[in-house]
This record gives sequence, C-alpha cells and structure tokens, in this order.
Amino acid sequence: MAVTRSPRILVADDQSDVVEALRLLFKAAGWKVEAASSPQAVLTAVGRDEFDLVFADLNYTRDTTSGMEGLDLLTRLSALDPTLPVVVMTAWASVEVAVEAMRRGARDFVQKPWDNARVLAVARNQIALRRALRDGERLAAANRAQRDGGPVFVAESPSMRPVVELVERVGPSDANVLITGENGTGKGVVAAALHAASARASGPFVGVNMGGLGEALFESELFGHVRGAFTDAKIDRVGRFEMAEGGTLFLDEIANVPLSGQAKLLRVLETRAYERVGSSRTLQADVRLVAATNADLRAEVAAGRFRQDLLFRLNTIEIHIPPLRERAEDLEPLAAFFLKQHCVRYRKDVPGFEPSVLAALRSHRWPGNVRELSHAIERAVLLVDGPLVRAADLGLVGPRDSAPRLEDMSLDEVERYLIRQTLARSGGNAMKAAEQLGLSRSAFYRRLEKHAL
Repeated sequence: MAVTRSPRILVADDQSDVVEALRLLFKAAGWKVEAASSPQAVLTAVGRDEFDLVFADLNYTRDTTSGMEGLDLLTRLSALDPTLPVVVMTAWASVEVAVEAMRRGARDFVQKPWDNARVLAVARNQIALRRALRDGERLAAANRAQRDGGPVFVAESPSMRPVVELVERVGPSDANVLITGENGTGKGVVAAALHAASARASGPFVGVNMGGLGEALFESELFGHVRGAFTDAKIDRVGRFEMAEGGTLFLDEIANVPLSGQAKLLRVLETRAYERVGSSRTLQADVRLVAATNADLRAEVAAGRFRQDLLFRLNTIEIHIPPLRERAEDLEPLAAFFLKQHCVRYRKDVPGFEPSVLAALRSHRWPGNVRELSHAIERAVLLVDGPLVRAADLGLVGPRDSAPRLEDMSLDEVERYLIRQTLARSGGNAMKAAEQLGLSRSAFYRRLEKHAL
C-alpha cells in the first residue's frame, strides 16, 4: 500500500498566459501548480517547498532568445536538489540549446507552442521516475539502518516535517534536547535519530527509563557505585553516564525523576562532573543529553514537582512529536515497515495488506500511537492465515465494538484492558492515567512495560 498525494508542479515563465495555460492543463490531471515569474523566484520556491517537477522557461526579462537565464537556473537548481526533475521549454529552440540544457541537468525539452498530450506524458513520466527514485532511497536507507542497527525514522506527514527539520538542524550539535509527546509516539526513535545525526554517532547511545527507577536506585543507575557503598553493592557498577561516554545519554520519562534526583542531575548538567556512589573520585561527563516526557513539564514546575532550572537546562531545544491520529500519511508506510520487521522476526512471508486494512487503520484512534500500531501488525503477522493481512487480523477495537466481558478475561487481561482504557481517556498522558488508577508513577510504568504498552 502506498500513500499517494497530488503531485506538485512549479511552472516558471514570465508570461502569465503561458502559466495559466499550463495550470489549467495540470489541474485537469489532478495536480497542484505553483507559479514563478523569474529565476530567483524559482530558487526561492524550491528552497521553501517540495515539488515533484519543475517546468521552466529558458528565457526571461534579460533577453529573449539566448536561453542563458534558463541555463544558469538549471545549474543552480541542480546544485540545490540534484534529484528534482526539470523540464525546460522555449519558443526559440535549437539543437545546441537543447543539448546544453540536458547537459546541465534538464530531464526533457518542450518547444512552444506545445502539444498538450506530449506535455502531460512528459510530466507523468518524470513524476513517476522521481517517486520511484525516492521510494528506492527510502528503502535503501531503511535497509542500511536495520543492517547498521540505526534508527528507522518514518515521517512523511506534514505534521512531522517540523520534527524532521529540527532533527536535521539540531542533530549535528551537542545541544541538550527535550522531546515531548504522548506515550508510544516514537520519542526513543527521534532520540536515536538525533544521535545518528551527531558527531557522536560512532559513540554509544545509552537509554534509561526514568519511570522505572525508584528513588533509591537513581544515583546508582545514573552515576554507578563502588563496592561496599551500600549493603547490596557487592561489586563496582558503571553508571549510565559513564556507559554513554563520548556518545548520547537518553533519559526517557524525565518527569518521573524525584526532586532529590533532579538536584543531582542538575549539578551534572552544570558542572559536567559526578562521582560514583561511595567514591570521592570525580569523573567528567562527556555526553550529549536527550530527555523525553509525555508530561507537561511547565505544569509540573508550576505544581512544584519539577525544578524550573532543570527544565531550562534540558530544553535548549524542544521537539514535540504529534500523536499518530494526527499523522494519517504515516499510517501506511509505518504499517508496511512493521509488517516487514515482524515477518523477518517470525520467519513468515506476508507481502502486504488487503484494501480493507487501510480503512481500518484510518478509522482507529490509536491511543497507544506508533507502539500500538506495531503491536497490531505483530498480532496480524502471527494470526494471518491467507496471502494478505486482513482488517480482522489487526484485532482493533473500534468505537462501536462492545466492551469485552471482564468475567471472561484473565487477571492480566483485565489489568491490560483497564490501563488501555484509562490511557485513552487521559489522552495518552501516563501521569494522569497513573493518578486515575491510584498507582505511583514507577508502579504504573512497570505495568506498561509488563503489558508492552
């Protein structure tokens, strides 16, 4: 299954009647058109937005017949985006100009006045080729990431563009990053993508779920301890900061750090120094810190549960990941990725989905976000008994489905059901869900891990 959006074409010509004629022609084919009247306007548009094809005149206001303005534009477009197909057009065609245009990167040549059927055929071919090349690049990138153990970052929806742009811009730096979003949105994947884009990519990427740490374990887990530091300290232990030396330390669910631990974490961020529990030797923390939470940390600060100075240290850059219900364009590529992943894991050959699956994916609210989608596809791979995955194989509970009978469920199934329902009511906010269920944060997170939620 592939997501198909309307192709976007940039038409560049200083004659408004030419632009309007092509706009009407392409609109009838179901395509979107943007106009530019000068080479500089073309470069600005391509630098700002993504296009599938550019139709560009070779002659503008500087002269009328040489084609030099258009040829210069081709050279600059090729440098800006070598994969963007450009079709040139002119009323003053010559073999020499056509050859030079192709040499500078043009994919085809159209002479004015044009034949509508030929223009549409050229456009369709170039758009199809562009998409095929990009699909191949994405697949190759996913294969490389899987082979190298790197993150697979599926983000094709408009709501994810700011996330992708921030990862690309901030990744190479050493700036601390705070990633926010509901449970299961992929905060860990974004953290891994930041690490992969950084100068520390060859170093370790170490993650720790702060929601699963009790106050007593906080220091030992993060900073390590020496033998004899406390009753159960039988051997020296290396902490997460030391494990992440030269790389990235990812602190997931940072809102769950107790106030006493927050002060100790703040000291490390300010001084870049720490000591193992029971040791007086000071170690240097050469790590890039990425933190994540599903909580509103500003509200936690206002409530006195989170230190404001620590928040300032953590969110040099803040990246918010939208929930899956706001990423409709990512449903199909994510489902396809998880299908391939789970087929490899369970040694099954399931090439794709029945058409009904797409409707089922889009109608579901996904309170568990990307993690829930992965589990649904995993279930489908295990249960499918035909050549393709069916909607019923996903096991999604729609809004019209009757609630399961608790007396027919095991204790574990009841607990998992109640947690999922409470998470859905609380909009995916784990802290609110824990409060509604009368559980501590750490106890709630242990249950999330237990039930793979």
